[in-house]
Amino acid sequence: MPLHASQSTPLVVARQAILNAERKLFGYELFDRTVSDNAHTASSDAQMLFNLLSFSEGEPLIGEKFVFINCTLDSLAGGHLDLIDPTKVVLEIPPLPISQVDQIETRLNSLQQIKKRGFGLAFDFSVLTRSYESWLPLANFIKFDLSILKPEALASFVKVANAKSGAHLIAEKVETPEQYAYLSKLGVKLFQGYWFAKPVLIQGQSVRPAQANILQLINLVRKQARTEEIEEVLKRDPTLSFNLLRFINSAGFGARSEVTSFKHAVMLLGLNRLFKWAALLMTTSKVGDVPPAVGTTAVIRGRLMELLAAEVLEPEEADNAFVVGIFSLLDTMLGLPMKAALQGITLPEPVNQALMLGTGPLAPLLELTIACETGDDEGFARAAQQLTLTSKQINWAHLQALAWAESMAL
Repeated sequence: MPLHASQSTPLVVARQAILNAERKLFGYELFDRTVSDNAHTASSDAQMLFNLLSFSEGEPLIGEKFVFINCTLDSLAGGHLDLIDPTKVVLEIPPLPISQVDQIETRLNSLQQIKKRGFGLAFDFSVLTRSYESWLPLANFIKFDLSILKPEALASFVKVANAKSGAHLIAEKVETPEQYAYLSKLGVKLFQGYWFAKPVLIQGQSVRPAQANILQLINLVRKQARTEEIEEVLKRDPTLSFNLLRFINSAGFGARSEVTSFKHAVMLLGLNRLFKWAALLMTTSKVGDVPPAVGTTAVIRGRLMELLAAEVLEPEEADNAFVVGIFSLLDTMLGLPMKAALQGITLPEPVNQALMLGTGPLAPLLELTIACETGDDEGFARAAQQLTLTSKQINWAHLQALAWAESMAL
């Protein structure tokens, strides 16, 4: 499906990951980064959903993951909610301004009706106060903002939530492993923030044998080694060879008959696709205590960069863009500095430039991709302008990348 350049869609979709207790992706909060908290209105809520629906072309927004969308109490009456399947959609309901607390009971009926239609409802910790006790039974999720609540207040609110509500508790703006550990101890089981993607470097850490085999395979492919040499690496690593045969015999690959020979698999796949597959496998392999969400995030980055590169760069750069995206978290996955993580891997120069120096033609794509996950509005605007990408192009590619990662069941 082609991307069409257009300035008619000002909305720019950004996302924040929400992880479960196993540190796998539970869902995403999606928001329009062009709308500030102060400018958030019923109209902007409607526009957000309409645009998401147009980009998803009637398919579920993000597969089986929950989608959290900020809204206003006024937007609950909008007809735009009739257009989406409520099963995996959670509406984040803000508290009323202090001057409007007398409307709490007045608003109760509209909240009850939305919940009856199947939407999930999320509130912040104020729903645990006495003023909002009539709203509390409607809560599917209660969110705690770590930038606002001190540890002692947080512990108190969590205790009240567990005693008075069956809602799932979400801690947002989790920035460090220490915060994650503290919250887990309190019994919180959902976490929002990108602490999991920050590298924790381990002194004396080295590449494990399984990883070394994948890296050797990547090097052989990049050097266009003989099929026999590549086959030898596959033969000595059962997991590696199993994954290759499973991939090439999958319905998505479309082989006409079952492939059982490594040599046949390599010939069918071709060196370019074998390189991409090996890089993908490196990213999605379970590595020590690294959260599973790291691999998923890396895959989303790779796919997003690949789709956008196809629009603004030469065709051969799309594969390089994919590799930059998925290797951008290699330091996190290996517990090594990026320089050490990439040592011994033969990569194209544009890939090395982007990952090591933040320069070259692929660097703006990486900056833009990371900005889609964070609050870096300046980086996002700078990269989008440099690449001459429209909001419509970025949104389409972003949602396609999320759907692609979901289809891989990562």
